[in-house]
Amino acid sequence: MTGTTGQPAPSDRSTRPTYPTALGASSTESITLLGHDLAEDVMGKVGFGELAFWLATQRRPTAGETRVFEAVLAALADHGFTPTAIVTRLTYLSAPDSVQGALAAGLLGGGSRFLGVTEDCGRFLHDVLDALDGPRPTDDAGWDALALTTVRARRAEGRFVPGLGHHVHKNGDPRTPRLFRIAEEEGLAGPHLSLFAAIGRVHPEVLGRTLPLNGAGVCGAALADLGLPLQLLRGFALLARTAGLIGQLAEELRHPVANEIFLSVDLNNRSVDPDPYAPADETNGGPHG
Repeated sequence: MTGTTGQPAPSDRSTRPTYPTALGASSTESITLLGHDLAEDVMGKVGFGELAFWLATQRRPTAGETRVFEAVLAALADHGFTPTAIVTRLTYLSAPDSVQGALAAGLLGGGSRFLGVTEDCGRFLHDVLDALDGPRPTDDAGWDALALTTVRARRAEGRFVPGLGHHVHKNGDPRTPRLFRIAEEEGLAGPHLSLFAAIGRVHPEVLGRTLPLNGAGVCGAALADLGLPLQLLRGFALLARTAGLIGQLAEELRHPVANEIFLSVDLNNRSVDPDPYAPADETNGGPHG
């Protein structure tokens, strides 16, 4: 069916598809968000951390949940000249007309070695708890026994325990005990944090050395204890790091270092003979044995 202009006639609104959402919706006069008037009920009344939690869960967090969540965001916002910060500065050096590109470049580096540990640790702890055959431990001795079994299993598989170890904080990550205390103060230290703490106590017995529980890992445990979606834990880490990367760009504008980083590589490269790629030899494990 077409109108007089030959264009398709407007369909009856009753036959159009609908796309339900409890998030943002607009009318001519107002904007609603999570069932509230954005201008009157949210702006100036709800902090950004509280709103981020609310958007992800579609329930308003308690004051304690907001405090723990915002402590996680603060812990993950910035950690110096990490690869995410460096690539953001270098991308801005290359394309100063694209702030969004610089931020995106840094966020894309949030993986299994930096930032992604938050999700990896939360999922790992959740999987251990979910696989329990019977009730969860109720005291430190019970958590230690579970942690010992868990670490031994990972060691037998030749796999790392997510959240264990840090390349800088060899003697302990200062963010970790602080976040444990905040969660305990708010009554929100749940099973994920309990298991993570136990891993910190027992792993030297299995590994033969003491490694710190890192900040990204404890953040994953805390977020899991808040009941946030495991699939989004890395997203919360990236949310925090976005603020840090904006700070990196703001400092780059005032005190630039990206060009020096670039030149330190470019002016100090050295020419070497080609090293041709060779497919792995399945009979001897490849060229490196």
